[in-house]
Amino acid sequence: MSQGMAAPDDTDLRQEITALRVELERLNGHKFVTMHNTPARLLGFQFLRGIAMGFGTVVGATILVSVAAYLLAQIDFVPIIGDWATQIADEIQQTLPE
Repeated sequence: MSQGMAAPDDTDLRQEITALRVELERLNGHKFVTMHNTPARLLGFQFLRGIAMGFGTVVGATILVSVAAYLLAQIDFVPIIGDWATQIADEIQQTLPE
């Protein structure tokens, strides 16, 4: 050890180890840890999480593209983009149920 550092006392080390054990027991008893304590439960949770994330991504992208196509369809002063966006808006309108 270097000259400036004092050696830790045995009592200090015991207290630190006891504090670590208490904290570890508290963490092991946490709901998140007990909920995922088996590989099957963890896989099931992650599978459902993936389905929800995929569904949210598809819905979000659909809304974003629809809004973008609608806004682009409103642009009449740029003929190429305006015509293209109008075609997309028409396709979207045709697929919507009435």
